[in-house]
Amino acid sequence: MARSNIAAATVPRGRPPTGQAQSAAERMRRYRARQRAAGLRTVTRFEAPATTLPGGALKHRIIEARSLAMHCLAAQKIERDPALLDKVRATLENWRARYGDDMPRALDEWDRILREPWPTIAALITDAGERSTRLRQSTPFAGVLTARERERVYAAFRA
Repeated sequence: MARSNIAAATVPRGRPPTGQAQSAAERMRRYRARQRAAGLRTVTRFEAPATTLPGGALKHRIIEARSLAMHCLAAQKIERDPALLDKVRATLENWRARYGDDMPRALDEWDRILREPWPTIAALITDAGERSTRLRQSTPFAGVLTARERERVYAAFRA
């Protein structure tokens, strides 16, 4: 066993020495030179963005995030109890009957979406993209969550 320790001690580790080792300072100077040559500048302090969102836009983003959170919760509930999807379809049919000929286009879009298989629907309602955000503004999934569940989500997004 002592023999293997001796053998291990004589085996060179890492790169073989070249006799041209650089100091840490020299390595850093060369690294910074490469960064400058690539057009990058050294960050020496944090600079806040020049533009910030106005209060109304920020509030709108919070509302969109809250809507996404509610739809994620609804998707989890429907995953556990697929019969809730029938309730969503019934809500949509009630809305379509109420509007008659003056039906908003979003309801037709929801009708096409709700004919898809559940995984496709779940992916759409929990997506953060533009289309999903727009559709969540007129969602038939509103009746899936209980008042207590909705209140918990609202409380989480209060500023």
